[in-house]
Amino acid sequence: MFKNISLALLAGAALLSVGFDQAAAFDGAALPEPNVIYADPQQPAAPMRSAYAERSNLGGGFIEFLFGGGALPGRPSQEPPIYQQQPSYAPQRSVPPFGPQEEASDPGQRPLDPRYEKQVVEYHGKEGAGTIVIDTPNKFLFLVQHDGKALRYGIGVGRPGFTWSGVKTISAKKEWPDWTPPAEMLARRPDLPRHMEGGPQNPLGARAMYLGSSLYRIHGSNEPWTIGTNVSSGCIRMRNDDVIDLYGRVNVGARVIVL
Repeated sequence: MFKNISLALLAGAALLSVGFDQAAAFDGAALPEPNVIYADPQQPAAPMRSAYAERSNLGGGFIEFLFGGGALPGRPSQEPPIYQQQPSYAPQRSVPPFGPQEEASDPGQRPLDPRYEKQVVEYHGKEGAGTIVIDTPNKFLFLVQHDGKALRYGIGVGRPGFTWSGVKTISAKKEWPDWTPPAEMLARRPDLPRHMEGGPQNPLGARAMYLGSSLYRIHGSNEPWTIGTNVSSGCIRMRNDDVIDLYGRVNVGARVIVL
């Protein structure tokens, strides 16, 4: 019995020794490299950014809405639209200088042509001092002086069909005269008043010198921009300053020659 147990123990020990030797041999051998298959490399996705995330240091809520460009929390901000500038279609106008016969859009702003300013000129005619000579075509009135001189004033004269010529005398003089349009004028212009008191708005102006028994006068004007033009119904019109000056230099009975 004891002998059988001993034999069994010896046999087990032998087997155990053989196992250790095989394990040691296996550990000393080089292990084969494993065949590893790698997946295709992928680029990491870019992190998502939002206006709200970038402005998170504003504190969020209503404060961020006020100072963060008007975007509410959780909503991306919107860029303002860009509009293309449109061309201007308004016409560009240039204002040319006024010629002697042109009307201004605002007549009161039209300057007087320097030719029609009062001035002393040479005069070589045969009329004596104190005579008034009216040069209708050139729109000048001359008051003859001594020593070959004359005072020259700019005037407005009759429209085509209303000019006339002849010799008259000054029959009356009036300051700030009333105006009663004649029947012939009312027939052409029924819109005119039947009578107008003298004053700054009266078309006869500051002074009037009546020519004989006719309806014609040398008078002032409340439209000084018409000096140098064919504008009247036959009367000779002057600027108010000029007619006041002439009025003080001539007397009733003075001779008037209209060319």
